[in-house]
Amino acid sequence: MNYIKTSTVANGVVLIELNRPEKRNALNNATLSELAEALQLLDADHAVKAVVITGNTQCFAAGADLNELSQLDVVTIQQDQRPHLWKRIDEFSKPLIMAVNGYALGAGFELALHGDIVLTGENAQFALPEIGLGMLPGAGGTQRLARLVGQQLCMRWAMTGEMISAATAMQHGISSQICPAGLTVQYAIELAKQIAKQAPLAIKVIKQSLKSIHEVTLSQGLKLERQHFVWLAATQDRQEGINAFLEKRKPEFRGV
Repeated sequence: MNYIKTSTVANGVVLIELNRPEKRNALNNATLSELAEALQLLDADHAVKAVVITGNTQCFAAGADLNELSQLDVVTIQQDQRPHLWKRIDEFSKPLIMAVNGYALGAGFELALHGDIVLTGENAQFALPEIGLGMLPGAGGTQRLARLVGQQLCMRWAMTGEMISAATAMQHGISSQICPAGLTVQYAIELAKQIAKQAPLAIKVIKQSLKSIHEVTLSQGLKLERQHFVWLAATQDRQEGINAFLEKRKPEFRGV
């Protein structure tokens, strides 16, 4: 891995750091490929319970690599591997927490939107600046953001490219918490550790249920939720959770 750093920071919690500081962590194909590969390996590792992705204190990721994009014309862009790489990132089945400090612009913002939970530092700033280059967001920026904040705000931000502060992001549901400067990653790791203690199978279907809400009707979503609820009734972890509560002890979940 040349463009990301992966480390285990606690039992079941892995930290991935974007590592192109000289390019402000611009997301070229190689970086996205390494990220997709790392997440695929972590998804298959039963010891991994949650993953945190971050950049550095000044920049989460300052967009796509324009030098790379400039080489693509209308023919070659249709053969670009980026949509496939984004899909692989989106398919990660375990909790994915984004710890955002500094700039998260363009593709960097879109990467943050792939997180199940986003934490920001006080200095975080988001934007979709593609309009200034005669483009639109191409990795789900309009679609994911509109589903979070509504069409009006998304239309404004995508059409102007204006900056979105950490406070505004929190206000409109882009993030779940604003952290003291320099402590965002620490807060994200603590949250990941808290999640890692929970029943893995229940966590997995909670993520599946919530990711489906923009793709199915309410009645379909309620049916899916109930199916998951019934399926969990056959797991040992569910019985362990109930027994532990009745016996006034901490549960010992095993993912079965």
